Amino acid sequence: MASYGDASQKIDYVFKVVLIGDSAVGKSQILARFARNEFSLDSKATIGVEFQTRTLLIEHKSVKAQIWDTAGQERYRAVTSAYYRGAVGAMLVYDITKRQTFDHIPRWLEELRSHADKNIVIILIGNKSDLENQRAVPTEDAKEFAQKEGLFFLETSALEATNVENAFSTVLTEIFNIVNKKSLAANENQANGSPPSLTGKKILVPGPAQVIPAKSKVCCTS
Repeated sequence: MASYGDASQKIDYVFKVVLIGDSAVGKSQILARFARNEFSLDSKATIGVEFQTRTLLIEHKSVKAQIWDTAGQERYRAVTSAYYRGAVGAMLVYDITKRQTFDHIPRWLEELRSHADKNIVIILIGNKSDLENQRAVPTEDAKEFAQKEGLFFLETSALEATNVENAFSTVLTEIFNIVNKKSLAANENQANGSPPSLTGKKILVPGPAQVIPAKSKVCCTS
């Protein structure tokens, strides 16, 4: 289970997670709730790309989550390849009160899978669960889609802070477990005399997705 990390503690891993989905589904609000425990009723549309970070403890390891948020409008779609590069997790967000945002999810998933690593951890999120009386997307529809596509699934409310922490914890813990398995397998190979597949502290997920070792991260600050 993930918990808040100590800001002064050394960082063991940096995981890049991207938020994708149509405009106005609440991606930025989900990020604000997770990173700063804030919610703004007069939130403005995201322009281009921005990211925020939060450090958590997962199984006694310090993990910095680097969460990237992008505008859902078509005119910003040119950022895709750079946006997805190095991502090891993704959150596909729709608005439970707007059926169209859910109907667009297959397109977003296709784009994600064409740009990101095939082993990326993906969770489908139905946001604005506090507006149950305006629901246009049955929970079962989303569950069925997630099951068919092999995705995690949760409904959240950034306004009420429902399941936001759980959603991020699910993705980050799954990434952590995958990385740990790769690290253990590499150590076993080394112990058996096989050439090591990992060097130093740098742990790579196959393909372009990368878990950045903390000491090599120079571009960004929290």
